[in-house]
Amino acid sequence: MAEVGEIIEGCRLPVLRRNQDNEDEWPLAEILSVKDISGRKLFYVHYIDFNKRLDEWVTHERLDLKKIQFPKKEAKTPTKNGLPGSRPGSPEREVKRKVEVVSPATPVPSETAPASVFPQNGSARRAVAAQPGRKRKSNCLGTDEDSQDSSDGIPSAPRMTGSLVSDRSHDDIVTRMKNIECIELGRHRLKPWYFSPYPQELTTLPVLYLCEFCLKYGRSLKCLQRHLTKCDLRHPPGNEIYRKGTISFFEIDGRKNKSYSQNLCLLAKCFLDHKTLYYDTDPFLFYVMTEYDSKGFHIVGYFSKEKESTEDYNVACILTLPPYQRRGYGKLLIEFSYELSKVEGKTGTPEKPLSDLGLLSYRSYWSQTILEILMGLKSESGERPQITINEISEITSIKKEDVISTLQYLNLINYYKGQYILTLSEDIVDGHERAMLKRLLRIDSKCLHFTPKDWSKRGKW
Repeated sequence: MAEVGEIIEGCRLPVLRRNQDNEDEWPLAEILSVKDISGRKLFYVHYIDFNKRLDEWVTHERLDLKKIQFPKKEAKTPTKNGLPGSRPGSPEREVKRKVEVVSPATPVPSETAPASVFPQNGSARRAVAAQPGRKRKSNCLGTDEDSQDSSDGIPSAPRMTGSLVSDRSHDDIVTRMKNIECIELGRHRLKPWYFSPYPQELTTLPVLYLCEFCLKYGRSLKCLQRHLTKCDLRHPPGNEIYRKGTISFFEIDGRKNKSYSQNLCLLAKCFLDHKTLYYDTDPFLFYVMTEYDSKGFHIVGYFSKEKESTEDYNVACILTLPPYQRRGYGKLLIEFSYELSKVEGKTGTPEKPLSDLGLLSYRSYWSQTILEILMGLKSESGERPQITINEISEITSIKKEDVISTLQYLNLINYYKGQYILTLSEDIVDGHERAMLKRLLRIDSKCLHFTPKDWSKRGKW
């Protein structure tokens, strides 16, 4: 059995942790860092095949030293000119993706082919029929991103744009470790999930204090209190473009409010994985959702958006802060992004990769929105009502590829007597109706005061 002093970075061994059922388990973990505090060793571990937000510092008592795997020495790969080449990347350090390929036997209906709704016996309450059409490109899904077309079924790399973009620094141990212990934001204390590039001198503090209105950071409560006497903001800078009840949305220009936008990105990075920060916020708009009370407008979440997107992206990054998660705010942010697209007269899709929680929220939103359309169709003159993929896309502003991938995800497409039938089973319908009863927060388009700008004619914005 190995000794505690022999453990180094790169070692792998089982580590004791509590799972969601409050039971002990021993998953395999990698040692990312070792530190000594007053003669007591602490080990920063990443649980293999678990999300990085579960990474933590542990003591040697939680390590199973009997099953330790020491890192292997990596041989340098010679190149043609005799110089050493780079080592091959570890599969765990790559952004993992799975590929869901549409079967050639069941091509997707044409986007313009009409679909009909009619009742079926027994297992189905309603069904949608569509004419046969062309095959669609393979639908590629990532573990933390949404559908992304690829002509040969191989996932293409995410486009390197956005206020936060795909992280290429997996080999940098520093960026693989959480560096902020705790953040105090208004009445909330948040435990960050991931690394964020705050100034290094702040990373040793037990608590990082943020002004919840301008998001400036300070090293102590006294610094924050002194700042609050000078900060006259009680809401995000920018224009309030939506208000209903206590919920408001503010539009912030990344060029006009650069300091706020950069601070927002630093905060967001604490809760978004596989991302790295761009300090150039000029090409982006930020839409911040707030909740109002007597003290001001408190940030709930936000999404960023490119001023000009050649690929119909209506969201670059999206985040609901942890205290407000699982309360319907995520779907509200998504719904708002599509309301903006409707005003712009465009269809939109989120930029990839999405976080795991973002993917779940988008899949749920698309499913509920499309099912709401299909179940609301009414027949005229005894004829079966018809609708096309294009019409669903125009009504919802959801991009056609996302409409089709959602229908596949729900497993609604069937081929019957030369037609494509989208069958809504009793389980699907009942599940949708139950979900909509719980979805109390909705965007009211009458409360939106938004005028799109043509950024292509505005020079450097």
